[in-house]
Amino acid sequence: MPTTPTPPSTPAEERSDGPTGDPPRNRSAVRSLLRLWPYVRPVRARLLTAAVVAVVASCTGLVIPLVLKWIVDGPVADRDTGGVWLGTLYLLLLGCAEAVLFGLRRWLVARPLAGVEASMRAGLYRHLQRLPVAFHDRWPSGQLLSRGTTDLMLVRMFLAFPLTFLLVNSVTIVVGVVIMLDQEWTLGLVLLAPALPVMVVCWLFEKRYSQVARQAQDQVGDLTTLVEESVLGIRIIKGFGRHRSQALAFRDLSRTLRGTELAKARLLAAIFAAIITLPELAVGAALVLGTVQVADGELSAGTLVAFLSTALALRWPVESIGFLLAMSQEAATATERYFEVMDAEPESGTAVPAGALPAARAATAPPRTPAARPAPERGPEPTPAPAPATPTTGTTPAPTTVPGNPDVPETREAPAALAAPATPTTGTTPSNPDAPGATDIPSNPDAPGATDIPSNPAVPGPPAVAVVRATPVAPVVGGLRFDAVRFRYPDAPEDSAPVLDLVDLHVRPGETMALVGGTGSGKTTLTALVPRLHEVTEGRITLDGVDITRMPRATLRELVAVAFEEPTLFSASVGENVLMGAGGHAGAAELARALAVAQADFVHSLPHGTDTQVGEQGLSLSGGQRQRLALARAVVGSPRFLVLDDPLSALDVHTEALVEAALRRVLAGTTALVVAHRPSTVLLADRVALLSGGRITAVGTHHELLRTNAEYAWLMSGAADTAERATEADTEPSDRRPRAAGPTAPDETPDATGPADGTRRPGRTKDTTTEGTGR
Repeated sequence: MPTTPTPPSTPAEERSDGPTGDPPRNRSAVRSLLRLWPYVRPVRARLLTAAVVAVVASCTGLVIPLVLKWIVDGPVADRDTGGVWLGTLYLLLLGCAEAVLFGLRRWLVARPLAGVEASMRAGLYRHLQRLPVAFHDRWPSGQLLSRGTTDLMLVRMFLAFPLTFLLVNSVTIVVGVVIMLDQEWTLGLVLLAPALPVMVVCWLFEKRYSQVARQAQDQVGDLTTLVEESVLGIRIIKGFGRHRSQALAFRDLSRTLRGTELAKARLLAAIFAAIITLPELAVGAALVLGTVQVADGELSAGTLVAFLSTALALRWPVESIGFLLAMSQEAATATERYFEVMDAEPESGTAVPAGALPAARAATAPPRTPAARPAPERGPEPTPAPAPATPTTGTTPAPTTVPGNPDVPETREAPAALAAPATPTTGTTPSNPDAPGATDIPSNPDAPGATDIPSNPAVPGPPAVAVVRATPVAPVVGGLRFDAVRFRYPDAPEDSAPVLDLVDLHVRPGETMALVGGTGSGKTTLTALVPRLHEVTEGRITLDGVDITRMPRATLRELVAVAFEEPTLFSASVGENVLMGAGGHAGAAELARALAVAQADFVHSLPHGTDTQVGEQGLSLSGGQRQRLALARAVVGSPRFLVLDDPLSALDVHTEALVEAALRRVLAGTTALVVAHRPSTVLLADRVALLSGGRITAVGTHHELLRTNAEYAWLMSGAADTAERATEADTEPSDRRPRAAGPTAPDETPDATGPADGTRRPGRTKDTTTEGTGR
């Protein structure tokens, strides 16, 4: 985690994925605020009623000056005490009516606007769940958090106050000016003199304040990001003693935000000074001119009192223009920021045509028991020939040999669902000897490798020589297949090299494929393409022959379960975290089975068992415990396809062995792709694929690749880790250099799950390879 995060260098509008090409800064505040109409429309009746009530209440206040005029020119001039008391009662009733009406307005808008804010926040959250991972990679979490909290609060405040009172105050000013012109038009024109300068000031204010408001709200998001990172990474900060640098980073961002807020305050001070000073000068001029007219007998004292009372009643509507415009600009900016996220294109949800998605078939995940499971290495797949072979009398199927040991025959049988009866032939060879898995069968009976098969085992005699080849079978279309897959991250330059380049890989139905490669080779990226966390740039990925882009994402992610390298737990109970991987159909039995597979028996010793709350990010548990719960979450739903990204990296040797033993039973009933760094994890797989330079460079069994591929042997020997450690410490002791294969050292115990051919597997205590991002 960086110790001194810096704010984004590009404006937020450049990060927008909105539908229009215009930057948000070019949009007027009115255009931005009009986008709120779909959310306001359901409550428009109450908002309109509240606005009418507010207008009536405001106009009621304008009746008070007229009552004062009647009192001064009537009861006061006539010295009628009863009339004065009656006028006072009228003023009291008008004041009470105005207060009640404004209270009613607030009651009318409170509940619906709280619902509008909640609806917008829920919509934002739903949309964030549907946005692709690439979007979340680009956007800081603090920016998203501030849009869901501070920005929506500003929108609600605008709908509750400025939206109503911009209308109410406008109507009040118009009615008040009409009343004043009706009483004395010359004085009314004096009060209207500042109108044009005030409008110019407001226009300039709106233009500058919108930019500063946007800057301030983006800085709030940056500050939120820093606080969130500091809280989540508090162990790193304390462990490395970086609290001072984090405090300095927070102080710098706070000072920047403080400077922006002061700029906002200066703009507000300027507009308030202009809006208050100009009308006050006009009122003073009207007072002087009206007093002269009263002294000359041209104007009654009551009319002057009413005129000045009306002018004073209009002070609040005029002076409030400044902060109403400020709140409106902040709300417009908040609306822009909100729709920057809402306008981002979500993940597509295309559906498969009816019947296109095959049901679970026997060939997809044939049940296997640990006893019936073949050895860790699996022989090459026979390549189908183009034409049927000619039968030869008295021949039997020739045994294939165990890879790496040609002296030990191993009889292979094709799966019943895929293979047809073998037809023995004489002197035939595969149609494509270079195809993966093709076996060269000599056409010459005397050639090395030919198999002597007696024509009649019961009758002694010289054996008849024949060469046997399997009958061609239909190609396997099920399982998980990568077909010429190329991937480049969306934010990468167009001319940059792809992370994955023309990846071709087929994980057969019911097979477990280990994916091995160096750090940063793209293993995690490849696994993220299966559940469509990222979209392939070119090529396609199929599950049982169906392109995953034709599946609804919900269907795809029901078929595929994933356990990521970095386990993530949520602020919920242990049981809720695990059952998250099974939808809503799993119960206590499935939970117990998944916990047993992951060897997560520690759960039962927690204070409340599976009901124990694990806290934010599951930081109350150890890394190994979190990883075991993540593994349990992946297997709890018995998925048809399983993708595991180095699922055992945080486990000790003994726990790893127990998990591997239980995981074998799970892998026997599913099609799995497992990212592996340790030989022990590789031995869980039927075959291994080596990913190097963004391509699959080798596929075979563990032992085949150890013999034939130097890069794979180097990765499995721990040489990569030793080389990395050597670059970090140039004073490496000589006794810590990589040891060649040989007799077992006293502190190294051969793994019980190691190969049966007597070779020693590299000690896992030396294997600390970690997975990169693939980027």
